[in-house]
Amino acid sequence: MLCRRLLTRAGYRVETETDPQKALVYLKENKVDLLLVDIRMPGVDGFEVSQHVQRLQPDAAVLIMTGHGTVETAIRALRQGVDGLILKPFGQGSELIDAVKLALADSQQKRDAARTQALRPLFSVTESLLSETRREPLLDLIIAAICGQLKSQRAACYQWKDATKEFEILTWRGEILPKQYHEMISSVDESSAPVMINVNGPGDPGLKSLLADLNLGSAILVPVLRQNLRMVLYAVRGESEPPFSGSDLEMFQILARQAAAALENARLYAEQVDYVRQVEESQKALLQAEKMAAAGRLSASIAHEVNNPLQAVQNCLHLAGREDLPEEKRREYFDLARTELERLTLTVRRMLDFYRPNATLIEKVDIAEMLQYILNLMSKQLSESNIKVQVDFSDRPTPVMAVGSQIQQVFINLILNAADAMPDGGNLNIQAHSMPDGVEILFQDQGKGIPWEKQTNIFEPFFSTKEGGTGLGLTVSYNIVTAHGGVLEYLPERTPGACFRIYLPTGGNQ
Repeated sequence: MLCRRLLTRAGYRVETETDPQKALVYLKENKVDLLLVDIRMPGVDGFEVSQHVQRLQPDAAVLIMTGHGTVETAIRALRQGVDGLILKPFGQGSELIDAVKLALADSQQKRDAARTQALRPLFSVTESLLSETRREPLLDLIIAAICGQLKSQRAACYQWKDATKEFEILTWRGEILPKQYHEMISSVDESSAPVMINVNGPGDPGLKSLLADLNLGSAILVPVLRQNLRMVLYAVRGESEPPFSGSDLEMFQILARQAAAALENARLYAEQVDYVRQVEESQKALLQAEKMAAAGRLSASIAHEVNNPLQAVQNCLHLAGREDLPEEKRREYFDLARTELERLTLTVRRMLDFYRPNATLIEKVDIAEMLQYILNLMSKQLSESNIKVQVDFSDRPTPVMAVGSQIQQVFINLILNAADAMPDGGNLNIQAHSMPDGVEILFQDQGKGIPWEKQTNIFEPFFSTKEGGTGLGLTVSYNIVTAHGGVLEYLPERTPGACFRIYLPTGGNQ
């Protein structure tokens, strides 16, 4: 009674019990901050009571009092991890109050030290979680981290499924929680607050009963609630293992927050990857659409380029079939036919490379040779449009590493645009020469040029300065050149007409 009166007067809320067995029953159902126990009591030793308390409530401080203090008693108290030892009689009440304060402070210091020691490894765990961007391996890392940090053999992650309106297990370690016990998961989700259950300690009787039915000793369940995430993480220990403490709960909450952040990062990364894939597919479709548009505009020239060698082959074979023709002359006609067929094969192969959607092989490209081939291919169309082409390859440009079909498409787009800019005919000047680490190509026509107020928009999709234009040619060309690490730009100071400059690095960039 004296202890109760002194402590109550000091502002503490005190419960007393003279029967040790009744005290243990009380401690199973009610949380306390400190246990003040006498060593000598009827039928039981005070040290035994303190051991029970440390199992029931690991975070409670323990203060032992005795009227027979010895060195052996002090050593035993230290070994059992009690937080204080006070000798009777107390004399003045201040001695007891000071001992209680000291025991509470010592207990708090122990918890802080345990918390610090437990939280330190979380830094490396957090780093590993945030560095993993794949969802499935990340979930395995989370479960492994829970088991490792909480020294638990069983842990699991449950996620709410809108389709089934229930929690479904995503990943786990150890034995799976039977489905009939999922009400523990649901109750924690509904409360939005973490729960620590100790079968032999204070807590919700219903949850303790569920845990006892599974032959488990203690459990921690932590909800994870985010805008795109609704999960519950749990870890359990067996009956023979020490119960979870407050520092375990705090660590689990921090780990759950880090896990939620890592899962959100993984989700955003997956969305970004999917977005990039969609953009790449759109760009491929755009590239192919512009190729087909260019094919339509080039159809007459292509037909002419294919028809000429075919006609030559036909004539050679017809002449070689004459019976009165000398053998030498016949051989000459066959050689001419073979030459024209080789020319036709080369033309068809280049056109197939141009139209093939996935022609992305990087190769050595001779800029001068490619431009000359394109001009030969388009010669009929340019001639009919009264376009005269002047080329300047005096400084033979250095070959570049590039996707030939794509660079070919850029050249065709710029030549067709120049032709469209001169409906009544005119001159198109093309220059190509080597530069440090690259090649520069200039295309200059004698058209009206591009008004200054539209010059900033010419590379935007679907923007066109000509009637009936798709507005894709320059956009696709710009993207191709940029992907090669080069530059495509409009030079407003080069007049008359419009002048476009291409710079391609020698080594390529794809």
